[in-house]
Amino acid sequence: MKMNLPFPVELLEKLACPACAHRPPLRWQECLLVCAACHRAYPVRDGIPVLLVEESTKWEPPPTEPSPEEHS
Repeated sequence: MKMNLPFPVELLEKLACPACAHRPPLRWQECLLVCAACHRAYPVRDGIPVLLVEESTKWEPPPTEPSPEEHS
């Protein structure tokens, strides 16, 4: 699957969450850079990642549809 990143994919491989002490990598999710550990979402403006904690927001994953087994 090809991601439509506004910056080179090599940059995504080097980015890490500035809010977490162990610096987990960020992932591209819904036009934001999201930390899987603390769920902060960082904006990208004009193709430039804004990795400032004060600019981040809390990211909530979209609700998933329950599987058929969960209805039984």
